[in-house]
Amino acid sequence: MHKMIYILNGPNLNLLGKREPEIYGHDTLADVEAQCHKIAQSLGLEQRLLQSNYEGQIVDWIQEARESAAGIIINPGALSHYSIAVLDALNAFDGPVIEVHISQVYKREPYRRKSYVSERADAIMTGFGVHGYALAIQHMATLLTRG
Repeated sequence: MHKMIYILNGPNLNLLGKREPEIYGHDTLADVEAQCHKIAQSLGLEQRLLQSNYEGQIVDWIQEARESAAGIIINPGALSHYSIAVLDALNAFDGPVIEVHISQVYKREPYRRKSYVSERADAIMTGFGVHGYALAIQHMATLLTRG
């Protein structure tokens, strides 16, 4: 039986490939989803990739994952820097959590260096571009086989 993982994307990630491609690259969210599906499938995982510009929707999906997912990979976007609600929802999730950031946040504006999500994350991928999602899925598979 395949284990389900949720891959959650926060605000503005629907604009991947169009918004600041010099920072975020030219791959679209659909490209990322196709890549994630391929790598997850090769590792015996099912994935559900979701994106919302709304904090409450992200919280709802994290709560839903409590019942249906073995792990969560999350690129919270700007929610990283201020959403205690997302952190609280992740703290109520029992499985592994991996945080992903496409850009190298530590080379950017100082406010991007603080992430509430990092306080819950079991691992953080930052600065790998969209390849960070594949790395996160590979690490998630390792974490799920350990536990």
